[in-house]
Amino acid sequence: MAISLSAVIITFNEERNIERCLASLQGVADEIIVIDSFSKDKTAEICAKYNVKFIENPFEGHIQQKNFAIDQASHDWILSLDADEALTDELKTSILEMKANPTLAGYRFNRLTNYCGHWVKYCGWYPDSKTRLVNRNHARWQGVNPHDRLDMNENQEVGFLKGDLLHYSYYTREDHLKQIEYFGKIASTELYARGGRSNWFKIGMKVIAQFFKSFIFKRGFMDGATGFTISRLSAYATYRKYVMLLNLQRQK
Repeated sequence: MAISLSAVIITFNEERNIERCLASLQGVADEIIVIDSFSKDKTAEICAKYNVKFIENPFEGHIQQKNFAIDQASHDWILSLDADEALTDELKTSILEMKANPTLAGYRFNRLTNYCGHWVKYCGWYPDSKTRLVNRNHARWQGVNPHDRLDMNENQEVGFLKGDLLHYSYYTREDHLKQIEYFGKIASTELYARGGRSNWFKIGMKVIAQFFKSFIFKRGFMDGATGFTISRLSAYATYRKYVMLLNLQRQK
């Protein structure tokens, strides 16, 4: 039995990305809903060109905002994307075939990330399989902010669709550094609330382990200079998160 599909996206100042995302959903989604955290740029103006349902809602966390988004949909079947993601033609075809005859309550597909113009195939960044197409009666966003994931509520099999979800992550190294600071504050606060603690020995070991994991074990060296940059900044992100956690301990 064919189904109708609602695509849901959360945004905040996404004028650089949102049009590419919306354009890729044409002919695939029966409805597009954008939940915006009061953007100050042209995000709303761009969305208006695509006849989306545009809702402003205060941001309380990635998980909370994405669950709010799926609750606003008119249809039970949900395709949840970030503004900096877009469907490839192969993935569009797979989704259309699934819509004609869904056999499971959830589907996943691979995500391919673009880092400063380079498509990253290693560093643990690919295939980066994501569950993003679900019947909302059987799934919910969970995890620990900012690392959210769309989980099935019951122990159900999740299907796999061919085609990549393109992820335009960072345009410059400065973008990556800003995101490290932003995510580091969220992650360290969540970690502290869950009883996590830090010290300089732990920080040193975790930083070294993260670099070797990304560059050696996940073969980041195969991505050349880009792989080295990603691995180095992944280690730096670990450093910042646990230093922020250490600072929280001292403040408390």
